[in-house]
Amino acid sequence: MNIMKSNLKTTKWIPSVLATIALSSPLYAAEVEWRVPTSVPGGSPFYENFLERFADNAERLTAGRVEISPFGAGVIVPALQVYDAVKEGTVEAGHSTPSYLVNQNPINAIFAGFPGGMGSQSYINWIYEGGGQQALQEVRASEGLHSLIVGIGSTEIFAHSNVPINGPDDLDGLKYRTSGPWAEVVREYYNAVPTVVPPGDIYTLLQRKGVDAIEWATPSSNYPEGFHEAARYIIVPGVHQPTFLWEVVVRQDTWDQVPDDLKQLIESAAKLTTYEGLTNFYHNDLIAMENYRAGRNEVISLDEAFVEQLAENGRAWIAARAAAESDAGNPAMEEILEDYQAYQARWNAQKDYLITD
Repeated sequence: MNIMKSNLKTTKWIPSVLATIALSSPLYAAEVEWRVPTSVPGGSPFYENFLERFADNAERLTAGRVEISPFGAGVIVPALQVYDAVKEGTVEAGHSTPSYLVNQNPINAIFAGFPGGMGSQSYINWIYEGGGQQALQEVRASEGLHSLIVGIGSTEIFAHSNVPINGPDDLDGLKYRTSGPWAEVVREYYNAVPTVVPPGDIYTLLQRKGVDAIEWATPSSNYPEGFHEAARYIIVPGVHQPTFLWEVVVRQDTWDQVPDDLKQLIESAAKLTTYEGLTNFYHNDLIAMENYRAGRNEVISLDEAFVEQLAENGRAWIAARAAAESDAGNPAMEEILEDYQAYQARWNAQKDYLITD
């Protein structure tokens, strides 16, 4: 009798387990499959914190209906050719930063981050609440692309350097690996010699003293790259790059084929990734800076007057570029910059109510 009761219980339990397994397992192949190359090597913090996180979030929120396959720089396309590869249809989507497009179209400088621009706290609010995301999507739509913001970063390190940097004279003639708006500012205003190389080549360039200094990213992004082992000096704060943005771009015709319900879930996965990625940077940057200061490196903090000078020159540079674009019949950059700076001014006018420590 007890055995029969036990069998009955088992018989009732098995269908329940099978139903649970069925609900938790994908029954069909993914409806959306994207190969997504990025501009950074596989395994780097940007690869893991932005692209892999986005792939995982998209798969989870869509219950497996979306499958995103990340590829490190150079596996499918070169690091600095991701946007072109998407436009040409070589891949379904790509992961990179507007910073690499500034020379092609200076409007990207607004989204890349620039000296004198917003920090991550105000910037993420402008993006999601103040119209920034819509502005970027309109820019990409004009290029035949759809933008999914998947990363906003914390403030970067100004430089890992073989020479001390304390003021403007130290930038004169400095051979400096950098990119984006800062490369233009440091050349035009300080007579530095900027050079752009893919992320995977930065360490070797610094170690072999092919440049005097490099900037790449946040403290925790730089730490596993070993830049602090290759150069003695670490220069802060990162006024050159108060924050930055990375995106996944998709050809518009590819995006149009995605079912409407999945579009909403993919957008949600991207936004979730942005917030999770930023808090991850904040936390790990603290740990990295503690390690830097406890190590053999000399951390140089730029004085406030020099920081403000750098910020003023950054704002002057981007205003001049926007005006030149308008004079050439392209008013979009000036319009977006005015909106950006108006939001920044609103934020600064009311920031006395914020506690940020």
